[in-house]
Amino acid sequence: MTSATYEAAAGAQVFGYVLILIAGVACVAGLIWAFRLGIKVREREPAPPRPHEQPTVPPSGPVRETREMRQSDQVPRAADESERLTPHQLGNVGTKRADDQRRPRWSPGSSGSFGGGGGGRT
Repeated sequence: MTSATYEAAAGAQVFGYVLILIAGVACVAGLIWAFRLGIKVREREPAPPRPHEQPTVPPSGPVRETREMRQSDQVPRAADESERLTPHQLGNVGTKRADDQRRPRWSPGSSGSFGGGGGGRT
């Protein structure tokens, strides 16, 4: 190899270093710009509510959760047996309070899940 090839290789290597340096400076400048933009956007947002602006408990006291067993209402049937109802004809099939309010439990001897490895009902 001659000295000319070494000089050409060194020039290309310096060009690569300069390119990496420029890319790094551009990334840092982009991050600084994004950070400043975020600060400006945050300043335009309304301030968080003050303590006296926070929601308060109703005069009747805190709202409690109610638990009850529900069962679905009857699904409407078509007038003619050869006819079928489409979803928009069914409407919203609601639920009603169940007569039996006991929670369902697992049956004894059942595995509890499909493919659970238990013996299942025998």
